[in-house]
Amino acid sequence: MPLAEHLTPARLDRDEAYRLLDVLQDEATQNAALPGLEDLAPGFADWIVTSLFGGTYQREGLSLRDRQLLNLAALTAMGGVEPQLAGHVRTCLRLGMTREEIAEALVHLAPYIGVPKALAGLRVAAAEL
Repeated sequence: MPLAEHLTPARLDRDEAYRLLDVLQDEATQNAALPGLEDLAPGFADWIVTSLFGGTYQREGLSLRDRQLLNLAALTAMGGVEPQLAGHVRTCLRLGMTREEIAEALVHLAPYIGVPKALAGLRVAAAEL
C-alpha cells in the first residue's frame, strides 16, 4: 500500500492563510518580512504564507498566543533574524500580549539560550514596544 494511504492529509488552505495573516500581522510586518522576494524567487512568498498560516497554524492543539511565544523563543534562540523577531513581537502585541509578558518571555530564555541571545531579543523587543 502506498505511503500516502497511511498518512493523514495535511491541511493547506490558501484563503485561510491570507485571512489569518491579516489578523496576525500589520501591513508593515507583512511588507518587511518578504521584501523583493517575489522578483527573486517567484511563488516562494506564497508558499511560505500558505504552508505556515494555511497549514501549520491551522493545526489544533495550540492557541495563537502559544504559537507566538514559541516563535519568540525560536527566533531569539536562532539569532540573526531580527526583522522576523520584530514582526513577531508586533504580532504578540496585536494578539493582546502585554509588554511585560513579552519581556518576561525573553528574560526566561536566558538560562536556556544564553544571556547574549536573550539580550539581543530584548533589544529587538524594546524597539517595538
